[in-house]
Amino acid sequence: MMTGLPTRVDVVGTGISVAGVDETVDLILHPGEAGLSVAVCNVHAVMSARRDPSLRIALSGADVATADGMPLVWARRAMGTPDQERVDGLTLFRATVEAGLAAGTGHFFYGSTEATLNKLVERLRHCYPGVSIAGTLSPPFRDPSEEEMREHVAAIRRSGARVLWVGLGMPKQERWVAAAGVHLSGVSLVGIGGVFDWVAGNVSKAPAWMQGSGLEWLYRLAQEPRRLWRRYAWYNPAFLVLLSGQLARSRLLRRRSG
Repeated sequence: MMTGLPTRVDVVGTGISVAGVDETVDLILHPGEAGLSVAVCNVHAVMSARRDPSLRIALSGADVATADGMPLVWARRAMGTPDQERVDGLTLFRATVEAGLAAGTGHFFYGSTEATLNKLVERLRHCYPGVSIAGTLSPPFRDPSEEEMREHVAAIRRSGARVLWVGLGMPKQERWVAAAGVHLSGVSLVGIGGVFDWVAGNVSKAPAWMQGSGLEWLYRLAQEPRRLWRRYAWYNPAFLVLLSGQLARSRLLRRRSG
């Protein structure tokens, strides 16, 4: 793990970085020789990590774990960081692309389908003329073999990309970033899940008012009820219960120490 990284504070078992969009973008654009790994964490990721040891290890090993989703932002604010802002995948992606234009930062996109990657690149070039696309790669839906992994990492290295956006979905992308990152020095690896589909125009983003009020999950549930209802029916209430317990214990410790 790199030195000089933002502090991480435990939120229901996962360390969330005390960092905003600008600081995270700066880290992504200047990964140093060792490279950088960024996990974009929401309630689903935090709660899944409690039951999945491999995901928990991958998240704890990331250099930065952002607060994606208002519940994590509210949790951080309740824990003593009143100015904590949301650092969601789409905002982080757009801000990084814009900030890297002048320097010609090369971007590589790994994940999703060829069709989605083609639409993503077309839209990016339309919205950000001059953006440097180092390459794209749509891997098999299954886990890649060791040989495929080596070939994919070699292709990314040859591309000269500075930023590698990984859209494999959680938890697959977090595990992939943890495994590939050690072989990609000088590269920032950022797992951004569904952002590929948002940028490509396959799915729409929730209105700003729903995002700010913590209701984006409801918008996504309306779009994909069959796939998402179990996640939200279980993880959201369980997160609130665990967070309430963590905050209560923290208040009790402060009273005792004071």
